[in-house]
Amino acid sequence: MIVHRLKAMLFGALPLLVLFLLWQSSAMLLESHNFPSVIQVFTSLHLHLFDGDMLHHLLVTMMRVTVSFMIAMMLGVLIGVMMGAFARLNSAFDSLLVIALNIPALVTIILCYVWFGLVEASAIAAVAINKIPTVVVMVREGARVVDRDLLDVARVFKVSRCRYFFKVYLPQLYPFIMASARSGLSLIWKIVLVVELLGRSDGVGFQLGTFFQFFDIASILAYTLAFVAIILVIEGVIMRPLDRYIARGGYGQS
Repeated sequence: MIVHRLKAMLFGALPLLVLFLLWQSSAMLLESHNFPSVIQVFTSLHLHLFDGDMLHHLLVTMMRVTVSFMIAMMLGVLIGVMMGAFARLNSAFDSLLVIALNIPALVTIILCYVWFGLVEASAIAAVAINKIPTVVVMVREGARVVDRDLLDVARVFKVSRCRYFFKVYLPQLYPFIMASARSGLSLIWKIVLVVELLGRSDGVGFQLGTFFQFFDIASILAYTLAFVAIILVIEGVIMRPLDRYIARGGYGQS
């Protein structure tokens, strides 16, 4: 089993190795300040991580991502369940949902900053507002296709409302919730960086904007690598195991 996992890890790392080799070779051929080599980027990464304030900015961004993600998922799941369960409610708010899905994230960010000021709450609200509609859509579709026969059985056996919701109804939505979480997490990362670029004085997005002003491409790529590394860890340690657990039906066990 261990040997098999090691082989799988090596096989998965092979494309990254090829990418880095191509990157390094291209940088050596071009010899351009605007296209730093892998070695230069990793040197910059080491410098910012151990001698700079990269860790602080990464933690600040992570905090914003986490809070925004939790708010968006809770409100999105609640609204999605309500719209999927009640046809009249869905008809009444469907047009508003379509509008919310198509409003550019940049517009929402600017309006939040103008209306509520350049404060942390505005940044969190802007990110959450952009994410909520996508969660609502996925959860609503899940609520529409729940097994009605299973729900009827629970009613016949007079299952309590709390147990009915958490043990019979909600588990059928878990795959849809998980799908919205995984797709939305990547969206939230990107929106948070734009929010920080436009109106915050810390975070990865703010740092990227600063490096852009000085055309410091090596630092931009160093922060990008650090950011990608965190995303890969979250994906491998949390999201994928949780996704496999749900796929096996573990969520339905009492």
